Amino acid sequence: MMAAANCLLSEEQFLCCICLDIFIDPVTIPCGHNFCKKCITQHWTVNSSRLQCPMCKKQFTTRPELPVNTFISEMAAEFRQSAGKKGSCCSDLKVAKPEEIPCDVCAGTKFKAVKSCLTCFASYCGIHLDPHQTSERLKTHQLTDPVKNLESRVCTMHNKPLELFCKTDQTCVCSQCIISDHSTHTIGSLKDECEVRKADLQQVEAEIQQMIQERRTKSDQIQHLKTHSKEDAEREIACGVRVFTSLMQMAERGLNELIEMIEERQRETEEEADGCIKELEEEISVLMKRTAEVQQLSHTNDYLNVLQSFKWMISGLQVKNWTEVSIHPPSYEGTMLKGVSELMKMLSREQERLLHTDRLGRVQHYAVDVTLEPLTANPWLILSDDGKQVSPSEVKKDLPDNAERFSLYSNVIAQQSFSSGRFYYEVQVAGKTDWTLGVVKASVDRKGIIPICPLNGYWAVGLRNGRDYLSLASPVVSLSLKSQPQRVGVFVSYEEGLVSFYDVDEALLIYSFTDSLFFTENIYPFFSPGPLLSSHGGVNSAPLIISPVTQSE
Repeated sequence: MMAAANCLLSEEQFLCCICLDIFIDPVTIPCGHNFCKKCITQHWTVNSSRLQCPMCKKQFTTRPELPVNTFISEMAAEFRQSAGKKGSCCSDLKVAKPEEIPCDVCAGTKFKAVKSCLTCFASYCGIHLDPHQTSERLKTHQLTDPVKNLESRVCTMHNKPLELFCKTDQTCVCSQCIISDHSTHTIGSLKDECEVRKADLQQVEAEIQQMIQERRTKSDQIQHLKTHSKEDAEREIACGVRVFTSLMQMAERGLNELIEMIEERQRETEEEADGCIKELEEEISVLMKRTAEVQQLSHTNDYLNVLQSFKWMISGLQVKNWTEVSIHPPSYEGTMLKGVSELMKMLSREQERLLHTDRLGRVQHYAVDVTLEPLTANPWLILSDDGKQVSPSEVKKDLPDNAERFSLYSNVIAQQSFSSGRFYYEVQVAGKTDWTLGVVKASVDRKGIIPICPLNGYWAVGLRNGRDYLSLASPVVSLSLKSQPQRVGVFVSYEEGLVSFYDVDEALLIYSFTDSLFFTENIYPFFSPGPLLSSHGGVNSAPLIISPVTQSE
């Protein structure tokens, strides 16, 4: 114990203020302060422009000599040896960092605590822990890894350690509590109750992990939507630029045509006026010449000449009667309004065309490769080898009635499924009198006879009798189309619950299902080429063909 006491009295004297460790080769500089030789040498090498003591800041004009302090060196060696005898705990002797638990006994510089005593309610460094390892009385104390807030482990009523657990009140108690306020309660050890709680914690951890996973999934969905929103915004801006540029160019062309038309009419008027003026000037010239001849004849004394010329002079001149001749300047009243009206009609048609084309172009951006899944095909269907065509058959195939196959409806679905994001594909329907296209949920009934509608997991449109276009909603909606689609585009935005159908060649929207409830299921593109013989007697042998997507211009 004397050795420990000596250490306690001199511990701060053996610490280098640079490395905060026990001196190694201690040297004394002129101001009287001690440092490890290596530490002070490196310090002055780094700060060569200012040679000063790290402690008192005394400056030196030249680098001082570094004589070894033999006394401090021997004491430091003895201290290190004494600390080494105290066991492995002392080998961890380090100055406590702000985030670490300090020794409660150290005066001045606080060493890092290596143990906390739950009996003494104090934390100790390797040196000050020595009494707990050597004293028979202190050896019975309960030691643990360093902990904060030791006061929270003391009973506030009896000032004794909380060593037991009251199951009745579900609280930690001390030995005095169980003979007073908790005397009739069920008492257990902290360890036993801790084991029970740890088992509960496993369940809590599992629930938390589930919550984490749910939030990560939600975060991914939101991130996905954020990305799509940004892409949509960029495409909408590009669309706006294209549409407005086209409309402005059309308006400029309309203005130029209006100006050209007005200028052309003005040129025609000027040419007519110039022609009249020229003709009048020519007649004026003729008349002035005749006037001169008349005047000359009037003043002559040649009687014979006057009589001979008189008849010719008074005869009618070959000139135009200008009484009914007039120039009518063109009236421009209403010209501008008419031009603007025609331009507005053109702009409206162009706007509609551009918007439809751009709307289709935006969804075509999400084109995916779709291939038919033979295992799901109804036995009355024929699939091409490349999985891109399906047509009705005259003969029913002998196929296993596996769970994936549609048994009653002439349906087939794609190999590809989707549970998030957006996708688009196109199907050629030319030459057919009956077909159905759309998407289905993975859980759709493939064996029974059920209405094809969203309630049963179908989102589809179709053609019946070669002329009746339908949306298979609840109830069925008849569709009035400007023309018969030759190619149908199908677009799905999973998170929005949106399923839209397009006439690709006309760039027109056919129909949209909104707020569709997919219930987080996978959905599949599905195809039904209809029966071989239509109900109106026509032949429906043409295939449905999954077509490559070409971006609309």
